[in-house]
Amino acid sequence: MPRKYILLVEDNPDDEALALRALGRCSLAADVVVARDGAEALERVGTGSPAHEGRLPEVVLLDLKLPKLSGLDVLRRLRADPRTVILPVVVLTSSNEDEDVLECYRAGANSYVRKPVDFDQFAAAVAELGRFWLLLSESPNRDVKAR
Repeated sequence: MPRKYILLVEDNPDDEALALRALGRCSLAADVVVARDGAEALERVGTGSPAHEGRLPEVVLLDLKLPKLSGLDVLRRLRADPRTVILPVVVLTSSNEDEDVLECYRAGANSYVRKPVDFDQFAAAVAELGRFWLLLSESPNRDVKAR
């Protein structure tokens, strides 16, 4: 059976490295695929990645402030596509704007998590997200199309 994977959409190299380290320590038996801008995120979901060709991630951890295409635009496009309409998407951002929270939920985010400023708290938050979405939450059946 192919390994599960998480799509991490993050343009900040420090946050990317910390998230990868935190997820790696969790022993989740899942790969982490990184996209560094919004266009690459959509490409990864549309075409998979070399190791996960044609399969969707278990969850997308999506930053809002991204080059090329914003995280909100990525979320809207994911929700407009019948193949990804029910794909779990967690917005993981440093934005403190209440309007961003509202817009993300209106666009179909499953969760909105503000990145803690403290590195240890950030690592703990990412680890908890990984554990929740890969170990506790039931994934949508990939063979059933959303209605």
